[in-house]
Amino acid sequence: MISTVEDLAAEALFVSDVQPSDRPSRKRLEDAVTAMLLRHGSDGCAAVVAEEFGDHPEVAVARMCWVRGELKNVVVSPRRPMSAPHAS
Repeated sequence: MISTVEDLAAEALFVSDVQPSDRPSRKRLEDAVTAMLLRHGSDGCAAVVAEEFGDHPEVAVARMCWVRGELKNVVVSPRRPMSAPHAS
């Protein structure tokens, strides 16, 4: 069972096609998480993660470590608020 929003995001990013070599931006990570949740749902993402850990545990562990590191950077550095237009 998913216990946090971060866990859900991690599973969604894990099943995405985003790779470490892409050096993804924050927006790319957010878009990938959203796309995977819309495509697979939370249960579907969890199922793919479980399958990968069962079939290729050594690769899955490395990918999940990368995913967690990327998401930690996203959570630690919040978005900058959009500035209001200046009145003339």
